[in-house]
Formats: sequence, C-alpha cells, structure tokens
Amino acid sequence: MKKTSKTILLVANGDLRQSANEGTWQAQAEMEAKLTGTLKSLGYKLVRAHPYKKDLKHGFIGSQKEGMEVFSRINPGTPVIVAEAVWQYSHHILAGLISHQAPILTIANWSGRWPGLVGMLNLNGSLTKAGVQYSTLWSEQFEDRFFLRGLEKWLKTGEVKHPSRHVKSLARASVPARARSIANRIATQLKTGKSIMGVFDEGCMGMYNAIIPDELLFQTGVFKERLSQSGLYYEMTRVTDQEANAVYRWLVKAGMKFHYGRDFETQLNKDMVLQQCKMYIAALRIADEFGCESIGIQY
Repeated sequence: MKKTSKTILLVANGDLRQSANEGTWQAQAEMEAKLTGTLKSLGYKLVRAHPYKKDLKHGFIGSQKEGMEVFSRINPGTPVIVAEAVWQYSHHILAGLISHQAPILTIANWSGRWPGLVGMLNLNGSLTKAGVQYSTLWSEQFEDRFFLRGLEKWLKTGEVKHPSRHVKSLARASVPARARSIANRIATQLKTGKSIMGVFDEGCMGMYNAIIPDELLFQTGVFKERLSQSGLYYEMTRVTDQEANAVYRWLVKAGMKFHYGRDFETQLNKDMVLQQCKMYIAALRIADEFGCESIGIQY
C-alpha cells in the first residue's frame, strides 16, 4: 500500500431485510467506533464510503442496487475495509469489490450473539470464488496483538497472510484401505446410476460462494433439482397438526430437550418447533416427488 495513502474507506454491508438491519445497527456502530479509534492511533483516517440513513435507522448497504451505487462513487484506488459485525448478503457489494483496484480488507467481530464472522466468511468465500484478491482479520475487541499486528501489516503492505501449514492435500493424506474402498464404490454408483440433489432457492441471501458450478457437479454424477422455498412453505400447509405432533413426540422420546420461553420475539416456543416438524415432513415429501437423494438450502 502506498505510504502516502492515509485514508481508508469503510464499507458496511447488511441484510436485505429492514428489520434485521435496524435491529443490529447498534452492534455495527460500536464495532465501527472501535475500528475508527484503532486506525486513528496508527495514523490513519477511517471514512465511511456511504452515509447513515436516518429514515431507515441504520447505515448498512441494503441491496445490490445500492451497493453498485456506492462503489460507483468510490475512488477505485483507495483502500477499503469491509467491516461486518452482523450477517450480510454478499451479492450487495460483490460487484463493487470485483472491480476495485486497491487493497481490500474484510474484518469481522468475534461474537456469540452476532454472526459477523459468519457473514465475513460468506463474503470471503464469494471473493475467493470470484478470483478477487483480499485480506481478512477478525477480533473480539479489536485491540489484541493478533489483530493489531495483522492490521499494521495490511496498512503497510496492502496484504496480510495467515499460516496454512495445517492444510494438507488429500493426495498426501493416508486414507485407510476400507474407507478408500467404500468411497470408490459410492463414486462408481453415483457415476453410473446418477443422483438428484434438491436445492431450495439456489443463491438465496446472495450466497454466490455456495452455488456449486453444475459442470463440476456433473463429473461426480450428481445433478441439481432446483426447488423453491415458497413451494416448501405451501407443502408445509398440507401437513396436519397430528403429523407434526407425531414427529415432536418422537424427538422427545429420543431424548431431545426444548427450552421454551414466553417472549416469542426472542425465545423459542412449541409452535415454532411444530412448524419446523412440518417443514421436515414437507421437505421429505418434495424429495420423494422429485426423486432427490439429498435435499436442502445451500447453507
């Protein structure tokens, strides 16, 4: 990174849902304040690339359209930090990051309450799949040695790398003979008999990283049946309460314990569980209808 560049742009990508963006904005604002202070202590100025939206009560990028508009106003030669404290839809900013020319750093919080780290990993996967160069860091309070050393490295060089000695090629791994035999038998069965994998709303939540290229999947003998979550919901309405309760009783008998609360906005209740039981039944019926040997949503 050029030493003359002391301004870093901050991008905060969010959810598509207004309720989620508004409800999690406080966590994002707190994270941004910490990052701003840290960058200032290192001699850099962190500037938001897009404003806080008073009418919506948050400062997230809330759509792909908005993301493209934001990046159209960004100098492609200015370094960018994508700070994520909560869940985000990667496709909102993927187009802008693909064409960005300066160093990109994705940063996430480490929180058991807010899925910023999960959102960042989703974005990282999308960037990797798209062939975009970027660096990544994470922290709980953004003041630990690991984070600060990595941030200083990125500010000076435009890049930070992490050790990967623990990653090994499967070709170099020792696979037990029995496991290899079973795997070969399954692979042969898939290639000769083929298999259908049911996928509900491929690309849901902007998860470009989770879309398996068909031409690669074909080589394994697996083919997609593209399904709709609206179709899944309709099938749920056809499942009876008696059927859902039968599944629930089976789970309880098997040892599953449910901890219910009275605040239905934030706590689990039995009606939610029964709806989930209906969803499982509906998914299996759809799988039977389309001949799917596996079925699910990509995440």
